[in-house]
Amino acid sequence: MKSDVPKGENCLVDMDSKAGDLFSAEPANAAGSGGVMGNLPPWLSALPHRLWLPKGLSASVAKEWFDRRRASIRPWAGFVDHRKFTKPRNFGELCQRVVRNFDTYNSNYTFIFLGLILYCIISSPMLLIALAVFVGAFYIIHLKSLESKLVVFGKEVTGPHQLGLAGAVSFPVFWLAGAGAAVFWVLGATMFVIGSHAAFRELEGGSEMEELFMEPV
Repeated sequence: MKSDVPKGENCLVDMDSKAGDLFSAEPANAAGSGGVMGNLPPWLSALPHRLWLPKGLSASVAKEWFDRRRASIRPWAGFVDHRKFTKPRNFGELCQRVVRNFDTYNSNYTFIFLGLILYCIISSPMLLIALAVFVGAFYIIHLKSLESKLVVFGKEVTGPHQLGLAGAVSFPVFWLAGAGAAVFWVLGATMFVIGSHAAFRELEGGSEMEELFMEPV
């Protein structure tokens, strides 16, 4: 009786081909052929390949915005150079500095604003808890909407409405954390820091540039 089991060199060749097939198999095929990933629900097995964000919000869009801002930042050494800070001669020069410096240092001011927000969040444990509740609520709501249409009061809850619903759920925690005071603090600190810099920082090009803008037409 003939046996189908390969022998000798044929056995080695067959095992090599099997090993090659094993390591060259795509993860997607492996996930669909059973095992741990094959037993998971479709939405959970696709978790590594997508972010649970509404349409229009994605990691690529955020990264593109962040990279564009970072590329347009003016050197911080010149941004804080104390020799470039002088008192405006009149109200017209003050307004001119504010407008021009906001345009010149827009990206620097943006990162200062983000830094103040981050400091406010880190320094307030209750605010961190409130943000965690908001993110968790939005995550759960969005997952439910992926499984089936989420309807509230006879209306389908879409992406922007999901954010609103998550905000409504987490609002009591934000109120207990004093989120309103934190927002006013961030806005006040931002206006003071950025406004002071924009008002007292000389324009790029020095006094000659300021005199050029102040000349009557």
